[in-house]
Amino acid sequence: MSPKLQSSLQEGHHHTLHQLIGKWQGETKTWFEDAEPVDVSSMTGTIRPLFDGRFVMHEYKSSFQGKPLEGIAIYGYHLKTQRLQCVWMDTFHMGTGILFSHGEAEKAFYNVKGSYEAGEANEQLWGWRTEIRLVSNNEIVITAYNIEPGGEETKATETIYKRIVE
Repeated sequence: MSPKLQSSLQEGHHHTLHQLIGKWQGETKTWFEDAEPVDVSSMTGTIRPLFDGRFVMHEYKSSFQGKPLEGIAIYGYHLKTQRLQCVWMDTFHMGTGILFSHGEAEKAFYNVKGSYEAGEANEQLWGWRTEIRLVSNNEIVITAYNIEPGGEETKATETIYKRIVE
């Protein structure tokens, strides 16, 4: 392990990401274009370290309007570029796609932005921003925003998690 990674694991961005490690349960709200959520469902998740702590992986299960869904997100911090990175896929939002996102480390606890094709090939790309807030050691909030091709940002999902203490 490099000295830079060891230092980051002890007191840097990797250490911060490790605060998310654990088992979580909560509620997810989903919005489309409405002011009110179109769905509110329970969610369970596990966040665990990968590859000697270089990354953390969030595996989750929930539902949307009674239909089960599951997903995986891998969160990291690239020491050379000093940027946050994320790869995300699930059985509902992403279809068969993988969303790659990145962001500046100083903006928030964790804040990354990527883009995806919303419809036919060669259409304008839509943006997707994911923000994670560590409310306390036992509560996190994961909020995602759709960003229209013109730049307007609207809330898409919000998960409020409480740590499962075993």
